[in-house]
Amino acid sequence: MTSARKLHALLAVLVAAMTGAWLAVAQPASAASLTQVTNFGANPTNLGMYLYVPDRVAARPGVLVAIHYCTGSGPAYYSGTEFASLADRYGFIVIYPSATRSGNCFDASSPQALRHNGGSDPVGIVSMVQYVLQRYNADPNRVFAAGSSSGAMMTNVLLGAYPDVFRGGAAFAGVPFGCFATTDGSMWNSQCAAGQIIRTPQQWGDLVRNAFPGYSGPRPRMQLWHGTADDTLRYSNFNEEIKQWTNVLGVSQTPSFTDSPQPGWTRTRYGGTGTMAPVEAISIQNGSHNILASGMAARAIAFFGLDSGGPTSGPSSSPSSPPPDTSPPPVSSSPPSPAGGCRVSYAVNAWNTGLTTNITVTNTGSTPINGWSLVFTLPGGQTITNGWNATYSPSSGQVTARNVSYNGTIAPNASVNIGFQATHTGNTGKPGSFTLNGVACSVA
Repeated sequence: MTSARKLHALLAVLVAAMTGAWLAVAQPASAASLTQVTNFGANPTNLGMYLYVPDRVAARPGVLVAIHYCTGSGPAYYSGTEFASLADRYGFIVIYPSATRSGNCFDASSPQALRHNGGSDPVGIVSMVQYVLQRYNADPNRVFAAGSSSGAMMTNVLLGAYPDVFRGGAAFAGVPFGCFATTDGSMWNSQCAAGQIIRTPQQWGDLVRNAFPGYSGPRPRMQLWHGTADDTLRYSNFNEEIKQWTNVLGVSQTPSFTDSPQPGWTRTRYGGTGTMAPVEAISIQNGSHNILASGMAARAIAFFGLDSGGPTSGPSSSPSSPPPDTSPPPVSSSPPSPAGGCRVSYAVNAWNTGLTTNITVTNTGSTPINGWSLVFTLPGGQTITNGWNATYSPSSGQVTARNVSYNGTIAPNASVNIGFQATHTGNTGKPGSFTLNGVACSVA
């Protein structure tokens, strides 16, 4: 299939799914309305600019650029997301760019887009921001970007190439800065979409740093969202984004904080434990590509600090002195054996060089398990790169998965669901056996 046909097939899927998912979101109840702005400044690709200014605006309002998916538009993203209603509540201003090229995708691919002041769509979006800053006395230290799919890619691009403009971003199902790069004029990078581009954190970070040579100021904070069942932009891109932004922000790849704010969600924070951590990543178990759902936009706004006027700067805002960790204390490091046995189901979803697993551990005994360790041996060539709802050590060979703070107790006949992402060299098989706290489990 040609790149153009792949792109149009993707667009058809996205428009059908997103239309159904987002029509249920009500438009903001406000006298304010979306208006189109023209002649706002340099705009090499003739993007459309749509602006939402709430009836009550903060004295020095923050600015959010809300960036639509392929086949979408600024007005569609305004109608189908909660950003405008949140602007009504908190007094910030929302810019909704509209892509104009065939398919209505944003340029996250060309050399021009991936270079500071290089041209293409990012230049037009930055012009929109500058227009709002000047026209509405907005706060240049409170400018953020958020987007879905193509808009999530553009969020990564804007934060990478324009750290002097943006203070943070939220990418809903995107790819790392530079991952989608092409030099042949096409808009589609099949390797990146399939999650086949794997780089070291330093390599990913260098792509961002090289986009704006000589820049030495603060870097924007990043919030990342991805579904494990995303079949458009594969889930492995999520881990690559984490590698990139932790490196750019100079924080450890080991999470400072892990929790599950909703069933099926795993949230990890890097460089800090509170809402203002430099990097926050939310993995949605079995989530599809069309991931932005009700309530998620509010979490992005809280991450930016647009809900409170609190601190919104990058890592210089003291990741070394994070807010206190209010998560429950970890359970005992010497867990008891399950009195009546255990059962494990283990499913694999594999692609060319990677896979994800979905593991369910059931307590088949009559007494609760308070603290657990599941031991299994991975087939040769499999290496864990990222996990959820458990900690995994080591990353290959005989692995021990240990509970995290919120799922240490398994009641009788109850289960916990965990999983991980791994690379492989051809063998996508399953472990042959499992032990829970030293007791062999049956395999479902």
